[in-house]
Parts: sequence; structure tokens; C-alpha cells
Amino acid sequence: MVQEYQSPVRVYKYPFELVMAAYVRRFPKCALIPMFVDSEVINQSRSQDGSVLVTERRCTIDVDAPRLLKRIAGVEFLYFIQKNTLNYRNRTLHIEVHNETFSNRVIVREFCSYTVHPENEDWTCFEQAASLDIKSFFGFESTAEKIAMKQYASSIKKGKEIIEHHLRELQEEGLTHIPRWTASAKSARPTFSAAIPVNAGGEGQAGNPATELVAGSPDGRCAPIPRQTAPFEACNMG
Repeated sequence: MVQEYQSPVRVYKYPFELVMAAYVRRFPKCALIPMFVDSEVINQSRSQDGSVLVTERRCTIDVDAPRLLKRIAGVEFLYFIQKNTLNYRNRTLHIEVHNETFSNRVIVREFCSYTVHPENEDWTCFEQAASLDIKSFFGFESTAEKIAMKQYASSIKKGKEIIEHHLRELQEEGLTHIPRWTASAKSARPTFSAAIPVNAGGEGQAGNPATELVAGSPDGRCAPIPRQTAPFEACNMG
């Protein structure tokens, strides 16, 4: 049986650009998300005009499951592929996630979006949808489903706390405004060293993480997420 989840819209009373600066701080790994062990950029591309950045990551997740179940499954960690499409011009981030581990036994999908609030262009909406379909799991289908749903519910609350934590960090560091992306700025992308710590690995392997932070115009709007399946924010990767 397919388990589905559709979240209510979450509103951050901060501009999209600041929310993005807070969001990228969770990569390549985040101490506030113990189960999010690590991530690496496996592909990154930018549109010709510089307005769209697509980043794909491979994320390593340590699921809080009984040791016996992990031993039977023969894995210590789970791996998920996350694809982020950041549109600076429209001020939107769309996140798609699917599981790489046990993909022939379990189908996990998640779709998240950060968009501009329809009534206040200085606020940001977050919405997510997810589905879980366990076809077979060594005879432990029910147990695996309960573990997945419990962890997912916990990760939703944690995700909000993490964004708010990093937003407070930015304020404490004196970063309270990030200019919106404009076409004339595409050849002179600002770097926000105060917003993003530079990592020797992870994001830096595919390009400066700050390139995910230059944004767009105020025409983005909060649109409902399509009712397609979306990755269990595997540890709230959205």
C-alpha cells in the first residue's frame, strides 16, 4: 500500500534570498541532523543566461532502525539522490528526491518547493509532498513502513527548526539582506562568505556554494505542489 503525505504550506517571514542562504548551510552535512551523515555534489549545471542552477547530490542517511533489521538488509546507510532546481529569476527552488538504496524493493519519492508568498514578496512559502511504496523488504514490510513514517514525521518538524536556526545565525553575523538576482548581475555573482562556510569537499567540488544564492525577480508565487509522488525528505533534505 502506498503511503502519501502532503504538508500544509509553511511560511517563513523572510525574503527568498535569505531563506536560500539558510538552506544551503545544511550541506554538505549538518550537525543538527544526525541522520544526515554526508552529501556530495555529483552534477551541477547552469542555464546560459545564468538564471537557473541545477544541482544533484548523493546523500548518505543513517536511519534509526533496529540493528537486526540493518543486518538482515545488509546495509549500514541508505543513499538518496536529490535534484535541486534553483531559479534565481523566478525566486523558486524545487527539490526532487528518490531513493537509490533498495530501489527495486522500496520506492520513495519527495517533492519540495520554496516559492515567494503570493501576498508578500518578502516572505517565502515552503511545501512538500512525499510517498512511500514498500513492495518487499525481507518480510519486514510493516516494520520498515512504521520506521519510515515515524522518522519522516520527526524530520518535518526538524526541518523548520533548522532553517530558523540558520536564519538566526545569519542575523547574528550581520547578514540581513541579499540582493535579488538580475540579468545584468549574472556575470558578477556576489559571494556570501558570511552566509556560507567554505568546505574543502562537498559543495566546493562542483562549484562555489555561494552560486546557489544569487536570486531573481518578484514574480514568483506560491503554487500548490502537483500531486505527484515526491523523496521522503529522507531526513528532511528539503
